[in-house]
Amino acid sequence: MGKDDLKLLSMWASPFCMRVKVALAEKEIPYEEVLESDLMNGKSELLLKSNPVHKQVPVLLHDDKPVAESANIIAYLDEVWPAKPLFPDCAYEISRARFWADYINRKVHPAGCAIWNSKDKDEVEAAKNNFLEIMMFLDGTLGDKDYFNGDTFGYVDILLIGHTAWFPAYEKFGDFKLEDHYPKLAAWITRSCARETVSESLTNPKKITNFVIMMRKMYGLE
Repeated sequence: MGKDDLKLLSMWASPFCMRVKVALAEKEIPYEEVLESDLMNGKSELLLKSNPVHKQVPVLLHDDKPVAESANIIAYLDEVWPAKPLFPDCAYEISRARFWADYINRKVHPAGCAIWNSKDKDEVEAAKNNFLEIMMFLDGTLGDKDYFNGDTFGYVDILLIGHTAWFPAYEKFGDFKLEDHYPKLAAWITRSCARETVSESLTNPKKITNFVIMMRKMYGLE
């Protein structure tokens, strides 16, 4: 099924889109990226038709059949294109990967956004501490391994690495450095971003930080 028509409805700043792009690159699957130009002021008819429930990117169109939600998309890619698997090969390790995938999906982005989405010092401090607590658990499960699955860059790594393009913005407005608290996790980010599949799929963090600055001004937080 390698010659199918594959499109990714995407937005440049979305960490959820970035992770799907990393997965596609890791599996060497060709696709066409269809960018949503301005999600704040309107969404394309194609997006609304393809994901009428959440009306959000990313959406994968496989022969015009939509697959929504980034973690679900990546699992779908691994089933349809089994070469270069992203999941572990052990049922127990797969269960652990799904657990941490759910944890990342629920926790990381909301916690990070809470840091920059306030100008109250106490709220920012509380948001920063919450974010660092989340990172504590991720740092703990990573441990001394190169990647979350050991020697192999895989599903959990991909789900988290998309978020890291936003981390410098969280650090800027939370006044902290991740490496000062969790050097192993910071080293994992550096190691992962050295992969061409990652570096070519993530938006430049400076561009994300400038986007956050613009959002703060728009929301009257500056």
